[in-house]
Amino acid sequence: MSFNISIPNLDSSDTEIVFERGGSTIFVGANGSGKTRLAVFIEKTLGEKAHRISAHRALDLNPDVPKIREESALRKLRYGYEGEDANIGYRSGHRWKHEKEAITLLNDFDGVLQALFAEQSNTSLETHKKARNNDYSQVRETKFETLSRIWQRVLPERELLITGDDIHVKYCDASDSYSASQMSDGERAVFYLIGQGLLAEESSLLIIDEPELHVHPSIMSKLWDEIEAARPDCSFVFITHDLNFSATRSAQKYVIRSFDPAPKWNLQKVTTTGGFTEEITTLILGSRHPILFVEGSNNSLDLALYRACYPDWTVIPHGSCESVIHAVSTLRNNPDLLHATAIGIVDADSRSEDEISNLKNKGVFVLPVSEIENLFLLPEVAEQILKMEGHENSKIEEILVSLKEEVFATLNSTEAVNKLVILHCQRKIDSALKSVEFEGNNNLDEFFASYQQSMSKLDIEELANNIRADIEAVIESKDLEELLAIYDNKGLLALAAQHLRNNRKNAFEQWLTRILRDEVRSTELINALKAVLPNISEE
Repeated sequence: MSFNISIPNLDSSDTEIVFERGGSTIFVGANGSGKTRLAVFIEKTLGEKAHRISAHRALDLNPDVPKIREESALRKLRYGYEGEDANIGYRSGHRWKHEKEAITLLNDFDGVLQALFAEQSNTSLETHKKARNNDYSQVRETKFETLSRIWQRVLPERELLITGDDIHVKYCDASDSYSASQMSDGERAVFYLIGQGLLAEESSLLIIDEPELHVHPSIMSKLWDEIEAARPDCSFVFITHDLNFSATRSAQKYVIRSFDPAPKWNLQKVTTTGGFTEEITTLILGSRHPILFVEGSNNSLDLALYRACYPDWTVIPHGSCESVIHAVSTLRNNPDLLHATAIGIVDADSRSEDEISNLKNKGVFVLPVSEIENLFLLPEVAEQILKMEGHENSKIEEILVSLKEEVFATLNSTEAVNKLVILHCQRKIDSALKSVEFEGNNNLDEFFASYQQSMSKLDIEELANNIRADIEAVIESKDLEELLAIYDNKGLLALAAQHLRNNRKNAFEQWLTRILRDEVRSTELINALKAVLPNISEE
């Protein structure tokens, strides 16, 4: 059985969505994008066949809950009222407290437990009666037994001990147990979500708002794999802002880009067009800010720096400089993602002025230093760190001079200079190889000819001599800014850590990460960084 629904769009059209039996759908959106309102809209539209689990939910587990009839417990769970006359008309007033569907604290854990205990009692009695009549046909598993089995696979170090009227938990290698009322938040969340999934009406649609709440990311995918497998008759809708959760699920996916209380939404289906991963595509579609691609991975210092200095941009680390350049070009030429402005920032990497200008024309800006860590050795940036440490002007000048001398001292040997020359030559060769035009070559002879023609323009010896001359000129002039623009050396940040805060490198990086997230304490430092970073703007 499938469920068809029309969701009103901001452009006055409708988005038609089919929720298939045995399938799942994910809606991803930022805070304030109307995620919960959408969950409410779907629930009210589908009525009896929809069961929504609110993000605002209480997880108080009381195994001593009064035991009631199974039918009454299920009515209480689905409608918030257990009376025999309860029906879908009671849901708004009792389960959701009179038209407060989006903000009501859902407090139905008692109903989950009462329904599970009642179902266990009825199923066990049925088995007992059959046995008394010598009917030893296959015993039907209770929902509590199913829950325990799933629980054991999701949390293999813990075991549920369920009797006719109580629940305990024990570690599998321990003899003692503890009451279920003393479960951790994560344990209670897992128990509650499994129970809700098992108790949902047959062939219904389960709407789970923020499924990630209180559940550790390492077990999220496993948990929902198990619940969905246990209910192949149902369809699942997940409302979330967690991109990692979305990326792990096999589902049809939509980004909620904006919302009007009318209600209307701006939805866009997620695809992996343009060479982006599904997670990045979702992030781009859901972003309310222009996109800034930067080199590297989710390194905490890099992200803290870029987010502090470009607060009006969505920063996406995207690997190498080539990957950043490709991402910017792809996004700018992708008709499905045209709403997003894309700009990139890459390291200097020995680029010439012409190369820097060409990249800027493509929307890619170049750092003033060879690698991002070098920013913290620039005098104007280092000075602000020293001021934060409480140093006076004379002491600041003394420390900066000492730091500069040690930086240049790392290049006081022929071996060190040669290493830097070789690195720059490798980059030039790599750049030349990537610029070779091989399109249209139909055989090896043409391929070799194209290669020879392109590479003949590159005189390695002359290139090395020119690079050496440039490096030696910078060393001779003692121009620190120029040196940091061409000098790749991860050890330089260790020198900065030692001179600026008397720290080791790791402790210094951790301090920088923390301080950059504190806008009040780091205002002057951020301003100093902004002054040397590329001045980007929306195009």
